[in-house]
Amino acid sequence: MQTARDVLTPDALAMLQAIDAAGSFAAAARAMGMVPSALTYRVRQIEDALDVLLYDRSSRQAKLTEAGAELLREAERLLNDIDAVANRVKRVATGWEPQLTIALDTIISKATVMELCDSFFAQSPPTRIRLRDETLSGTLEALTSGQADLAIGITPDANNSTAVHSKPLGTVTFVYAVAPHHPLANAPEPLSDALIQQHRAVAVADSVQRGRGMTFGLLSGQDVFTVGSMQSKLDAQLRGLGGGNLPRCMANPYIEAGHLVVKKTERSQRQVSIHYAWRGGKVSTQGRALQWWLQQLESPTTRNALLEKHRGNYF
Repeated sequence: MQTARDVLTPDALAMLQAIDAAGSFAAAARAMGMVPSALTYRVRQIEDALDVLLYDRSSRQAKLTEAGAELLREAERLLNDIDAVANRVKRVATGWEPQLTIALDTIISKATVMELCDSFFAQSPPTRIRLRDETLSGTLEALTSGQADLAIGITPDANNSTAVHSKPLGTVTFVYAVAPHHPLANAPEPLSDALIQQHRAVAVADSVQRGRGMTFGLLSGQDVFTVGSMQSKLDAQLRGLGGGNLPRCMANPYIEAGHLVVKKTERSQRQVSIHYAWRGGKVSTQGRALQWWLQQLESPTTRNALLEKHRGNYF
């Protein structure tokens, strides 16, 4: 006995559409250049394979049952999908990747990334875009492990692979900040390590899958509240759940509004050089989607926006 996969072919689905458009088996057979018995036989094959009745035989018209109506709806979707796949395959043959995965450190402006995606999709490319949120060394690991094609927001000293190429995105300055109602907000400056160690720190978990990952600014024996992203760290510190270093570009709106207080510490402010990276250096080996993104990243305005253009969400 034939299975559903045997009978639900594109031709069979198109035949069901023709029957619906013609209104009867006889009219559809004439339109398709078939004898009515051949068309009826093919419909029976589908019904037998699915073990359902697609048409109500009590009427001279091709009246669909509920099951038949559902199959007809799905037939249109499936045929459209087949057409879309065919078009995608044709366009991929011109050099476009089927999918481009971009690993984004959570320090990167999501608003700017979405604007770039909007510009990319406006070209109607055949490439699907997949975004991965990563933190610290997990951003580079996604690239080196083959899980991503482009990584935005890595530190250059973390890259020791000759197969990975990188360029600078910009420099991020970190400031130690707490909420106005936090005990350290009114403490005399500069804050000592001994004083900071008495209060909970908010830290971002490294998303790296192998190894211990990176940590910054944590003191031995200090209570730590660990969150999954830099945005969550900012939220936690705004709520007074702990203190810690934040990117000045993300914290500035809240500092200016009085929702965060910057405190000087005995340690100097940390400045971090941020890069973007990709696998494969020769343009001839790069897909057109990756080339497009790398071209956008050549713009100083775009690079600056990826680090600076953060939107406030909390107040």
